[in-house]
Amino acid sequence: MKKLTLPLTKEDVLSLHAGDAVSLSGVVLTARDCAHKRIFEYLDRGEKLPFELKNATIYYAGPCPAKPGMASGSCGPTTSARMESFAPRLFDLGLNSTIGKGEMSDEVSASLVRNKAVYFAAVGGAGALYGKNILKSECIAFADLLSEAVHRLEIKDFPVVVAMDAYGESVYKK
Repeated sequence: MKKLTLPLTKEDVLSLHAGDAVSLSGVVLTARDCAHKRIFEYLDRGEKLPFELKNATIYYAGPCPAKPGMASGSCGPTTSARMESFAPRLFDLGLNSTIGKGEMSDEVSASLVRNKAVYFAAVGGAGALYGKNILKSECIAFADLLSEAVHRLEIKDFPVVVAMDAYGESVYKK
């Protein structure tokens, strides 16, 4: 298993291949459907986002409230296909990785290749286990969206698989 620290460098991304098991540590941003719509409203109006996209990792998830002594509650991936219409533009703006579950389109694959970026798959149904890998959770944008707000998560040893790489390969097509 490869151990990588976020944010990923271009060298990190280019070292990854579809099917690689990876352990991530560092900072990710959460964003689901509603947050993506809000991000695009900002971009379409030419407004600065309240967080940086360049070299960021977006986890398609919404953390549940934390139990006492925990930084976060359950935090499992949502279906990535729901973000397909948003992903290429975000990769073009400097996002270098996403985490979700399930297959994504050829258009997303092309944007990964064009931008030297990567899509990681997390295990659906394992949200309670992923919650234990979150050291800190902070809502940083769009709090009115509640569970779909953007959170900044500090993660440690967060297990994922390279689902789609910067070379156009996909575990879903092997």
